[in-house]
Amino acid sequence: MVSSAIALAFLPLLLTLIIRYRFYMVLLYRAVLVRFWRDCVSGLSREERAYQYVLTHATPGDPDSILDAFDTWCSKVEFISNIGPKKGKILDRLLMEQRPLVVLELGAHCGYSSVRIARALPLGGRLYTVEMDQGNAGITEKILRLAGFDDDTVELIVNPSDEVIPKLRAEFGLERLDFVFMDHWKKCYAPDLQLLEDSGLLGKGSVIVADNVLFPGAPKFLRHVRRSGLYEWKVHRATLEYSRGIRDGMAELIYQGIV
Repeated sequence: MVSSAIALAFLPLLLTLIIRYRFYMVLLYRAVLVRFWRDCVSGLSREERAYQYVLTHATPGDPDSILDAFDTWCSKVEFISNIGPKKGKILDRLLMEQRPLVVLELGAHCGYSSVRIARALPLGGRLYTVEMDQGNAGITEKILRLAGFDDDTVELIVNPSDEVIPKLRAEFGLERLDFVFMDHWKKCYAPDLQLLEDSGLLGKGSVIVADNVLFPGAPKFLRHVRRSGLYEWKVHRATLEYSRGIRDGMAELIYQGIV
């Protein structure tokens, strides 16, 4: 009797927690449990499964078709933390406004955002995309080729970001970065931003866009941005890619230089 009474007393709290965190539970199911099961059954990585879907459902040489296929797979089949279509439109708008000639992407993952950026480049523009995972880099290269982009437009660099950034000037001949997109490990955002500042590759007006600064979050990055005084900045509020009810945001920074 006592146990039943205690259980009944906690039932409203349990229901409240389930309702409040239902979107996070769905994300846990889709991003972790489904992935684990299909990894075991298929013998392929999640990124390889996504590539197979895109390969069979997209039109080669058509970046829009490839992005649409990715979005369908990620929203209806398995979750992958691409930037997605909603936040992707914010990125598209910023790229259209800035018309950057030299773009650095940190975290190519499986090539979704690389395609999204490359298709927006003006004539003569070039994207340098950095991915530390060999397997994901291989998928990215296939996706870029499927979309019709060659080495003249996109250069894929397979190495950790903290090793690449200090070498961009000496090994890749870069003098200035017009636009930087961060979508790699969130714990790397703050130290990599400081590496970029120290590199001398950020000029007045250089734009840095960082995804997922609210979820899963990049508090050290945002704290550095606030305290440094080097940027005009704001956070574009949105929801997590391919999810409902989970608040997220993209930070937009405009470098002002040392005051």
